[in-house]
Amino acid sequence: MSARRELPESSFLAAAAGRQPARVPVWFMRQAGRSLPEYRDLRAQHSMLAACFNPELVCEITLQPVRRHDVDAAILFSDIVVPLRGAGVDLDIVPDVGPVIAEPVRSAADIAALKPLEPQQVTAVAEAVSLLVGALGDVPLIGFAGAPFTLASYLVEGGPSRNHARTKAMMLAEPDSWHQLMTRLTDLTIAFLTVQLDHGVDAIQLFDSWAGTLSLADYRSFVLPHSTRVFATLADAGVPMTHFGVQTAELLGAMAEAGPTVVGVDWRTSLTDAAARVGAGFALQGNLDPAVLLAGWPVTERAARAVVADGRAAVAAGASGHIFNLGHGVLPESDPGVLTDLVSLVHSL
Repeated sequence: MSARRELPESSFLAAAAGRQPARVPVWFMRQAGRSLPEYRDLRAQHSMLAACFNPELVCEITLQPVRRHDVDAAILFSDIVVPLRGAGVDLDIVPDVGPVIAEPVRSAADIAALKPLEPQQVTAVAEAVSLLVGALGDVPLIGFAGAPFTLASYLVEGGPSRNHARTKAMMLAEPDSWHQLMTRLTDLTIAFLTVQLDHGVDAIQLFDSWAGTLSLADYRSFVLPHSTRVFATLADAGVPMTHFGVQTAELLGAMAEAGPTVVGVDWRTSLTDAAARVGAGFALQGNLDPAVLLAGWPVTERAARAVVADGRAAVAAGASGHIFNLGHGVLPESDPGVLTDLVSLVHSL
């Protein structure tokens, strides 16, 4: 295990831990990616999965937005299906579609055939983290993984889904099989995050991208115990842990119960409302609508100032801190110059 870095000047780590940051910290989900021409130049030569398993490419792509935007944290360039691929699941990331599973998981036999993730299967990720820890200087590195429910949705549906109907059908009609699947995916998620922690990431984020498709009752019954095990198992690492999903307004309180230190909030819910829902003692992350970036700088500036003010109000209402981010990932059409100016503005506030 790598020794944990000491980054006492990090505004991101301070806000995530409930300390007073020197400035409002800001980073963006999908800050490394299709909005950057330097990323597109690299990707023209490499597929998504090939890039994710190339340590030098992962390092370079992760560093690109740090160099360009002066963000307060880097997030490891990867994909939530990387540990599935590492564990032997036949899948591909299809351009303009997303992850596609060759043989979806639909039966007890399919679940039994899933193999655990061994650290050597994601050596490339471990090497990339080590390279980044050396290259980032005083900028913290966020590791991440897909949450068990979101991974299960891809496996059961066979790819991206609008309604997650097959996933919900298995969950409700075959609860024993469902919990067996979630147990295996929880083990896989813990293993993948442990590799990243062992090689020096300074924080982690659990993306439950599709949890917002569930009712609160179903989330509590079929998802919360498994996400809770992820956070409980990794708590001893002593790093900030963020829990994020999209359209999760009704789930925010339960997502906080899972055990993170930071709760991500999408743009549909104000930060002050989120603070009331999660309760005191959690930092909040978010939550500018990514589409605002396409509306020009005057609109972006007004919206960003409103988010910062909302974050301050949330802290006054009991949140332990605020990390400025988008409410989801950077859209490919975003102007990188607007993102750079946005970081500068938030720092000035």
